[in-house]
Amino acid sequence: LAQLVESGGGSVQAGGSLRLSCTASGPTFDYAAMGWFRQAPGKEREGVSCINWKGDSTYFADSVKGRFTISRDNAKKTLYLQMNSLEPEDTAMYYCAARLWDCSARGADFEYWGQGTQVTVSS
Repeated sequence: LAQLVESGGGSVQAGGSLRLSCTASGPTFDYAAMGWFRQAPGKEREGVSCINWKGDSTYFADSVKGRFTISRDNAKKTLYLQMNSLEPEDTAMYYCAARLWDCSARGADFEYWGQGTQVTVSS
């Protein structure tokens, strides 16, 4: 993986939905675990979700379980995060990240990062 680019962020009212995308360049996407992290001003970075290289194992933070869905399209080298029932607490800069093979709970284990896309949820 040489580059990750997020898109799909924006402003939405509470209860609404957004779908984030992260497109990767390079030949190793098929063997990379892909994750989403978020960080709000003054708060620590939080792991949101992750999907392993096969797409058969996923992780979700407790705060988003039942509301967010992670998926990947290896043919398009694209990672998705479908966010439903959004709450103001979901407001943050969202980053996608990649590492080889398996998911990790630690952001420091991810080697590649995108530039981020802002999600703002109003009440």
